Amino acid sequence: MAHTNAHRTSPVGNYLGQPIYQTIEARNNTYVFDRIAVSVDGEFPLDQLNKDELLIKPGLIYRPKY
Repeated sequence: MAHTNAHRTSPVGNYLGQPIYQTIEARNNTYVFDRIAVSVDGEFPLDQLNKDELLIKPGLIYRPKY
């Protein structure tokens, strides 16, 4: 699971006590919050990610902003 020191916008909610940011900037790209990852036995299977998506602690999936 990626943990990033990315630039973030204001939070739009929270999940498991952590803020959900509408957008983050990482890897010279802007990413938009898309969905909460499915946890299986406390793990987050990477096969639920689409190409170029990021999985951020505690299980937030961000997609590239086009």
